Amino acid sequence: MSAAGSTPKILSGPFKTFHAIDDLSAGTVNTLVVGPWTHGGWSIWDGDHLGDVNFNSKTGVFFRAQIQFPFFEYYLKGKNGGPLPKAYVFETGSNVWKKYDSWPPKNAAAKTLYFHANGKLNFDAPTEKSGADEYVSDPAHPVPFVDYTTDTVPQRYMVDDQRFASRRPDVVVYETDILTEDVTIAGPVRPKLKIASTGTDSDFVVKLIDVYPNDYPNPAPDSGLGKRVMGAPPILMGGYQQLLRGEPMRAKFRDSWEKPTPLVPGKLAAVNAEMPDVNHTFRAGHRIMVQVQSSWFPLVDRNPQTFVDIPLAKPEQFVKATETIYRNADAASGVEVLVLPQP
Repeated sequence: MSAAGSTPKILSGPFKTFHAIDDLSAGTVNTLVVGPWTHGGWSIWDGDHLGDVNFNSKTGVFFRAQIQFPFFEYYLKGKNGGPLPKAYVFETGSNVWKKYDSWPPKNAAAKTLYFHANGKLNFDAPTEKSGADEYVSDPAHPVPFVDYTTDTVPQRYMVDDQRFASRRPDVVVYETDILTEDVTIAGPVRPKLKIASTGTDSDFVVKLIDVYPNDYPNPAPDSGLGKRVMGAPPILMGGYQQLLRGEPMRAKFRDSWEKPTPLVPGKLAAVNAEMPDVNHTFRAGHRIMVQVQSSWFPLVDRNPQTFVDIPLAKPEQFVKATETIYRNADAASGVEVLVLPQP
């Protein structure tokens, strides 16, 4: 049984282990459990929230009582029912536990959230003959990964509000219209970008975000939610931009991890990646957002935006670069997700 939490470093290992067992040892009992936790969080806290996000469920208590204890009872003592399902996953957004007989679920359909003009995002492929968005990435002024002062990587960062980033000129934002029905995604998230750069290397950080309605209620004052770190005032949940997944893609490795290659300034290139899996419902009344940027500091080291051995880069090799994200019929950019049918 592999149990995964919420942060990429925690998610990556269990998912890779789970899929490797299925691929290399077919028939071996293999179960994936995913909950909204930090590392080891299922064992030390109730799991009812992370940062500002309320799960309306004591997920840690549920895991210990309904999943972990029966698992040991069954495999160590031979009692208490049968084995677990193939995947036992807490679906955020709807905040319910789901059981699946395969992972990703067999009935999940691949769709792409395409980028469009005027910051639009939807499942329709672009038809325009031309179209692109540009921003200037400056390593001297990188996009931070949180908007508050911290001397560590706070556990809450993977659900933190991204409104501070969406207001920056070096972050491009794409957003759906207000959803008229729930949209549930389950499985890996695959950014597929068509880009160009004035540099010979650049990072492209893609973030998948759930945007709350403007009238979303604030938590009760005695709930402990909505209180920011370092004495900052409570956050307003109306319009909250909840980070679901974020992943950096270093362009030099777009074709090979073993043989990095430079970008040709001004030439179109494909930069693809795969984020850790997710099971999330964007509720009716919410929006789906994707942000693209070229730094995420200091969570990701700064890319000089020149093709060099980054740990040995000299100060003068850190340069500004104009990044272009294409969004037209011949060069479409977007994020591929697996969408579950609604009941």
